[in-house]
Amino acid sequence: MINKQLIERINQLARKKRTDGLTREEQKEQARLYEIYLDGIRGQVKQQLSRVRFVDKSKH
Repeated sequence: MINKQLIERINQLARKKRTDGLTREEQKEQARLYEIYLDGIRGQVKQQLSRVRFVDKSKH
């Protein structure tokens, strides 16, 4: 689930990666957090798309 703490930790690790580099453990954590984030985004997109209805105006 995407929440504020997840985003904050992803951002912390991204900043550290740019400045100091990440340890092997942090790299694994970052990969895991990215996967959680992407799964959440995919779920949101699927949910949104499931609500989309197409209307053919030429039939009205």
